[in-house]
Amino acid sequence: MIRTTAPAPRTAPTAPTAPTAPTTPTTPARRAPGRRPGRFPLLRAASVTAVLVVLGSLLGFTRDLLLARFFGATHRTDAFLLAWTVPETAAPLLIEGAMAFLLVPLFSRAVERRDDIRRVVSATLPHVLAALVPVTAAVFLGAPLLVAALAPGLTDPHLAVRCTRITSVTVLLFGLAGYLSAALRAHQVFGPPAAIYVAYNVGVIACVAAFHERLGVTGAALGVAFGGLLMVAVQAPGFLRHIGPPRGPSAAALVSLGAFAPIAAFTLLRQGQVYVERFLASSLPPGSISHLNYAQKIAQVPMVLSLVVVTVSFPALVRSITAGDLPAARRRITGDLGTSGTIVLAASAVLVAFAPEIVALLLEQGAFTGADTEATAQIMRVYALGLLGQTVVGAASRVFFCSGRPPWYPAAAMAAGLAATAVLAALAVAAARGTAGIAAANAAGITLTAAALLWGLRDSEPALPVRAVAAVLGRPVLAAAAAGAAGLLLRPLLGGLPAPAALALGTAAVAVVFTVVAALTGSKEITRMIGSMPGTRRK
Repeated sequence: MIRTTAPAPRTAPTAPTAPTAPTTPTTPARRAPGRRPGRFPLLRAASVTAVLVVLGSLLGFTRDLLLARFFGATHRTDAFLLAWTVPETAAPLLIEGAMAFLLVPLFSRAVERRDDIRRVVSATLPHVLAALVPVTAAVFLGAPLLVAALAPGLTDPHLAVRCTRITSVTVLLFGLAGYLSAALRAHQVFGPPAAIYVAYNVGVIACVAAFHERLGVTGAALGVAFGGLLMVAVQAPGFLRHIGPPRGPSAAALVSLGAFAPIAAFTLLRQGQVYVERFLASSLPPGSISHLNYAQKIAQVPMVLSLVVVTVSFPALVRSITAGDLPAARRRITGDLGTSGTIVLAASAVLVAFAPEIVALLLEQGAFTGADTEATAQIMRVYALGLLGQTVVGAASRVFFCSGRPPWYPAAAMAAGLAATAVLAALAVAAARGTAGIAAANAAGITLTAAALLWGLRDSEPALPVRAVAAVLGRPVLAAAAAGAAGLLLRPLLGGLPAPAALALGTAAVAVVFTVVAALTGSKEITRMIGSMPGTRRK
């Protein structure tokens, strides 16, 4: 059980701090406590978050580059990546996913009611820790069973068990990091939460650089654990400064696991696609799991960046729904879908057209060979076809989790997508389609989930008609198709140039085609992005 503070008692209608002030319609909207917003608070928050996310992604590239350079794509990297499944599961469950979906609305509602967040912390944090510690111990002790279940065909299971036990500590550390992030974001503090992956990747890079010769991939596993510790450390000062330590006992109401279970189920089912991939790839030639991992790590960067605006606007969406301002909530949801979809579709066109150049430029050195580049690029091109689905799932699922009692519909939609992924991936492996077939199954499954979630938004609160979604996503889809085709046609013409120059020119050409087609078809998101550029705003 997790406890949260009980709702504040209702005050008289004439009190200036009444939650709804029904008898004074002309009363200005009450500003949530915490940091005083400026003229463009979400824009500034999104900008800060984007900068830190980009920095974290660049460090993530450096991390993957070091892994590829020092260890290549072998049975050893397969063993390490299987152990990496633990933090890869803990991160969406305890940082971006279930923890945020449960606690950001909880903290945001407390801010909207002017409750003392420190009392909410005192009512919830002990229960969160009580859940995290035994799960961490279970992962550590059950590592052999976990490895055998996830990848029965693994070449070096003993190495995977050792690395899994080291990374098991991330369950506790990521849970703490996610808790601090939720509290800070609800309090309109976005810098420290956005910096967690900078800290995480610094920890991994430092350990890989220091221990790769002496410990091999075990040093990388130590880096994952150290990075998790830095995730907590980078947020602790901000948490103490803006929120403070827990403040005594709180009159609290019980929030049963019924509020957490549908969110956790959705998050774990979404992560289940990775389990399916690695389970089936463990029976393919050594290095297959590694090729899938490298392709996904590169392709997911634009998806993560596209969801920055959704992450920043989530507390504001919760407050709009809590205040009953459904038109504002509907505009925010539609705008978030349009902006995030436009960003990820433009990037998808580049990934499809120039996947070999991107992989070669980032990874092909040291132990990572040209054959590894070819295999990884093939996977990445197919995987990029599902990036819009990934983004839509990330944006649309938040709407369902804004209420105090989240529904099971997102988990059911995700279960349908995961089932499709598993069946199609198994058929692909049986038909000797290899890792590219597994990537295609992933793209199909997540796209099915996205379609189901968008269909479910018709009956949500606020309701979002299908035509509204089609209007904001249809135009960038056409633009991405045209830009990707243009990039594929242009690619042979750039073959004589150095790889960085060819990639730069190709990316610029794809961006121009995407922007022109999107603008000609009437994309409001492109118009807004162009209008927000320096020098284009009206004075």
